[in-house]
Amino acid sequence: MTSPTAPPAEAETPVGTQRRAWISLVLTGLIIGTAFIAVYVGLQRDPAPSRLPIAVVGDELATTAHRGFGDAVAVTPVASVDAGKALVHDGDSVAVLSGTSPGTLTLDYAGASGFSESGAARQLVAGLGRQAHMTVQENDIVPLASYDSRGLSAFYVVFGVTLSSFVLAQGLTAAATLVRLRHRLWAMGGFAVVIGVVAATVAGPVYGSLTAPFPLLALSLILLSAASAFTTKALGAWLGPIGIALAVLTLTTIGNATSGATIGVDLLPGWAQAISAKLPPGAAVRAVNNFGYFNGSHTLAPLGVLAAWFLAGLGLVLLRQRTAQRRPLAAEAGR
Repeated sequence: MTSPTAPPAEAETPVGTQRRAWISLVLTGLIIGTAFIAVYVGLQRDPAPSRLPIAVVGDELATTAHRGFGDAVAVTPVASVDAGKALVHDGDSVAVLSGTSPGTLTLDYAGASGFSESGAARQLVAGLGRQAHMTVQENDIVPLASYDSRGLSAFYVVFGVTLSSFVLAQGLTAAATLVRLRHRLWAMGGFAVVIGVVAATVAGPVYGSLTAPFPLLALSLILLSAASAFTTKALGAWLGPIGIALAVLTLTTIGNATSGATIGVDLLPGWAQAISAKLPPGAAVRAVNNFGYFNGSHTLAPLGVLAAWFLAGLGLVLLRQRTAQRRPLAAEAGR
């Protein structure tokens, strides 16, 4: 008779299955780690401005600027300094360049557009001034919040909300046999509300690092959490472990790296610029910064992107559930 305390026989789990399980996990980890390093470090190597939007006052100076800047800057001629400043305050231009007095160029820029973008504008104008033997005066007319000295708060908040929402969805996907679908959906929806409010409270009123009005900041982060969680859940439901790995690559790796929070969008390579605003982290960064610094301009598009990811994820999860329910019925009918 077998002792009740005897360990289970090893033969119950085939050795080949064990090897496939751990090998696939190791390979997935290697792919994710390599992609994370390659994307983040690769984008930091040599960022160069491409079509950086700068308003220039007067046709003569605009022609000179266009010739001097080349493709690095998208020159927008404006009739007056005030017209150029309006573009800066609405986030349509990083800076406005004017010749306010003989021998002097004046650059009014938005520090809130990020160190990389405003720094690139300042560097380009400084070079133009040297070529023309003119001095350059600088004014930061849309400065960063005093408690966000490096302009990275939006990145860390968006990254934190995305990562926590992914972890929740991954855990609920693994617990699918223990937790009913409606409870999993309610958990992700409730978590999105809570993490969005908590993150907005900490980064906004408590730390004063993000200046967006609290309700709009919370709304942006709630939609980000919902988009991240439901997208992860959908990919996991349809593709299994490969779907979870794809969610890591899409959301936490590529999405955050190309969001424009650490390197300005206009300094990213073409492929990154093309996807930046279409992924949840990039959309969230735009919403948070536009609400906080640029009069809430152009916020409908990023909010719409976040809502679309959330609804698409929810729809795919429900479709997967309906498909799974139909299979036993079809098999029963075919007997």
